[in-house]
Amino acid sequence: MNDLIFFYPEGHEAHAKPGHPERPERVEVILNALRDTGLWDKYPHTEPTTIPEEVLKSIHTPEYLETLKSSCESGLYLDADTYTTNRSWELSLAAVGGAIAVVRQVWLRDAERGFALTRPPGHHATRTRGMGFCLINNIAVAAEYLLQKEGAQRLAIVDIDLHHGNGTQEIFWRRGEVIYFSTHQYPHYPGTGNLQETGEGEGENTTVNIPMPIYSGDQAFASAMDTIIQPLLDRFQPEMILVSIGFDVHWCDPLGMLLVSATGYGNTIASLARWADNNCHGRIALFLEGGYDLDAGACCALASTNALLGNSWKDPLGISPTPESNLWEEIIQKAKELWNL
Repeated sequence: MNDLIFFYPEGHEAHAKPGHPERPERVEVILNALRDTGLWDKYPHTEPTTIPEEVLKSIHTPEYLETLKSSCESGLYLDADTYTTNRSWELSLAAVGGAIAVVRQVWLRDAERGFALTRPPGHHATRTRGMGFCLINNIAVAAEYLLQKEGAQRLAIVDIDLHHGNGTQEIFWRRGEVIYFSTHQYPHYPGTGNLQETGEGEGENTTVNIPMPIYSGDQAFASAMDTIIQPLLDRFQPEMILVSIGFDVHWCDPLGMLLVSATGYGNTIASLARWADNNCHGRIALFLEGGYDLDAGACCALASTNALLGNSWKDPLGISPTPESNLWEEIIQKAKELWNL
């Protein structure tokens, strides 16, 4: 078994608009950082796999997929923030195929861990629309693939991004096979993700939002992991952890104010990896979402990759020069009360 499997989205540079924060350089700096430290060449890389049509159409409506394909052919914007190019359709499918390839290899234990550099990102894409720079919901399709094709019955998606993953939440809102966790700045785009959003029907109590106020930081995220996420993972007992990892929670990122360090990212992923080792045969994989400061993206990717491997690592950017506030303590306490922890 390989210790780690990577996916890189070949040709993703053709999905780009001048001046847009969701730019190809986000992935390239990660690739270069992994190469410079020897990690990229040490472990295998997977190619995109074929996406079963029934899996894709379980996540997105046929009408939306047709709209997306047509928009890409013309290079139209889906909304004011979300662009396409005439290559975006094929590149979106390649990203999803890479996500499936990674999750399948980790599920089957061909690889211990996985890290898919999925681009375009996905967690804002709902069943019926793309938004927030996202076209197809990569992690949701990967989870659906495991449920439909590999016999998975319980999965966890942990969303560590500046923004709430409204698309992933909506897709699994009424379904009980996936528990969805999100730590995110709140209030902030897209406006969803408050504590009281916990799922409905068969999905009741399988959506767990931890909305963080500005100036939360490493201590806040460590507390969320230790006192809310891990206890609820214990309760749900998923068979694999899928992580939507956005590097825009870092204190350098221009779009947010959550002040997390690269070391904080590493600690979070290390905690989830330990849980996976102890409870679900080590199955954990990361899927890239946001992150718009290039230096921070490179450092957070190195921290997260080394955490997956159990390696020590030194953070060259250090902690935020802005002091953390303690406003997050009230949110954590309310979440603990809500979930009877």
